[in-house]
Amino acid sequence: MKIVHNDRIVARNVMASRNLISNAVGLKFSRRLRKGEALILDVGEESKWKSAIDMLFVFISIDCVWLDNNKKIVDFRKRVGPFTPLIIPRKAARYVVELPSGCLGKINIGEHFRFS
Repeated sequence: MKIVHNDRIVARNVMASRNLISNAVGLKFSRRLRKGEALILDVGEESKWKSAIDMLFVFISIDCVWLDNNKKIVDFRKRVGPFTPLIIPRKAARYVVELPSGCLGKINIGEHFRFS
């Protein structure tokens, strides 16, 4: 699977997480997320609390994008640091896309991501 934004491939090697346990683990204890890699957390429904993340025991910085059911960007954060305790999106989201820090480029709320 790959992630595309404005006809630009954001990630080619994408891992998907669709259950509570793997979503909770996410990138914990990971040493690296390489350029071109991403993790998509699918929380099953649009929710601010279910799509909230923490960076406890994550040893890398990441860029993070929250998407609604239609994969429209509802929030994003760049360069989220290790051990940040809680990050809650501004609006309810179904998908959380975690990417290597610095790879997002220019994005805006309201734009769309595509998974293919």
